[in-house]
Amino acid sequence: MPARISPAVDVDLRLVRYFTVVAEHGNFSRAADELHLAQPSLSRYVQRLERQVGARLLDRTAQGSRLTEAGEAFLPQALSLLNTADMAVLEARASAAQHAVTIGYTGDLIVTPAVRELRKRFPQAGVPTLHLDWHDAHDSLVDHRVDAVITRLPIATEGFRVTNLYQESRVLLVPVNHRLSGREFVTLGEFADEPLVRYSDPLWNAFWRIDPRPDGSAAPDGPLVPAHEDKLEAVAAGEALTLAPSSSAGGSLRRDLRAIPIRGIEPIQVVLVTRENDRGRLVEAFHDLAIEYIVPRKTTPLQPRNGTGKTRRVIVSK
Repeated sequence: MPARISPAVDVDLRLVRYFTVVAEHGNFSRAADELHLAQPSLSRYVQRLERQVGARLLDRTAQGSRLTEAGEAFLPQALSLLNTADMAVLEARASAAQHAVTIGYTGDLIVTPAVRELRKRFPQAGVPTLHLDWHDAHDSLVDHRVDAVITRLPIATEGFRVTNLYQESRVLLVPVNHRLSGREFVTLGEFADEPLVRYSDPLWNAFWRIDPRPDGSAAPDGPLVPAHEDKLEAVAAGEALTLAPSSSAGGSLRRDLRAIPIRGIEPIQVVLVTRENDRGRLVEAFHDLAIEYIVPRKTTPLQPRNGTGKTRRVIVSK
């Protein structure tokens, strides 16, 4: 028989979280900044929790705040309570994932053929798709907003299963009036002194700026860009250049930009990413379908197809 919880034990988990943040900082003002709350509101929330608990948990001091004896006793249990609540949510989501799977994708990558086939084979399952910002692929898997992502490397891979799908070359985007605009191709040395747009993600920044360069030198800094459209605007305005997937050379490229193939640099890897321990039937089915159906639009798959019509899967990281 499940343990019965006393109706007198009734605390708001949101208030418990607020308390732990104040306890961590030892200061209501800094905690309020982190929580994006007004300090008076945070104080009222903590007081409400204290009424629910039936004991004073924090004392204000000239230096900030400190835990009372009751607060010292409550804090480790509060952290455990929040962790247990998180685990309960994840377990519930994992159970629901047996009947639904959310497929994420970034940039201009196309998942339609594999998703269409998955829906055909599992007509009772829910298979929504979600377009993600380039920097959101990792976090969307961690917090279970999606169950699989088609994206481009680099991405932090610890705890994930990453499967190669195909490769793309990289191109240099320049304004139409740039000195290199008419070239059939360029090498790194020909634009080594040009500033390149920057990204907030260190892995992404290093890969797309080729930073450091093969000789150890740093790539010249251009503006920090939060989104794809900002990157294109910075290049068109002559503030910096940028590297992009070869698909950017298609007809959808802005008319004030040119895409020039780059020779002699590492290509891009297009991959399927799932959580390492997530081997539910829908995730596994999509894994196989992605290998078979998600291929570059104008080139051949990275791995040759075998006699069954499927492409050999390649695991690059676990």
